[in-house]
Formats: sequence, structure tokens, C-alpha cells
Amino acid sequence: MSIKALQDQLADFADRRDWGPFHTPRNLVLALTGEVGELAAEYQWLTEAEAAKAMDDPEKARAIRLEMADVLIYLLRLATVVDVDLDAAVREKLAINESRFPPA
Repeated sequence: MSIKALQDQLADFADRRDWGPFHTPRNLVLALTGEVGELAAEYQWLTEAEAAKAMDDPEKARAIRLEMADVLIYLLRLATVVDVDLDAAVREKLAINESRFPPA
């Protein structure tokens, strides 16, 4: 599924629930921050070795996947609300990073 298709599906989901008034840039950034914190919590207190193998545990892997999905959902909603073309933004940032960090 494309980024645009995901954004459209999420916009429809939010619209059908009348969440528009709550999906302000500020609220979405705060929600995104909270979800990143929840993702980080899945790795908190793990050793490097445990973290590297976290996806081997089906229950832990599911929790991590769902938190990653929440992060992406809020990022996509934010991009929709503030009218950012994420595909173009990623391409622009990759080009900048290519200049900043040339291959070894």
C-alpha cells in the first residue's frame, strides 16, 4: 500500500469518527511523541543482546509491531493535516544525507 493510500485510509477512519477537531498539528505531535515513548518502553531495560532478539519472542514482537504501527499512524495523520508530501520529504532528506555522509 502506498503512503498516500495509507493516509487516505487513516483520514477516512478519523473522519467517520469526527476526530478532525482533535487532530490538530499540536495534538498529533504530542500523540506521536507518546507513541514513540511507548515503543521505547518495549526496549527499556533490555540488554543489547536481549534487544537484538526481541523480535524472536512472538508476544514481544507483536507489542513492538503495534507500537511501530501507532508511530506511523500518527506521523501519517500529521503529514496529512499539515499537508506534507512524505514521499517528497524523504527523497529530499535522503539527498541531503547523501551530501552530508558520503559512502566510505
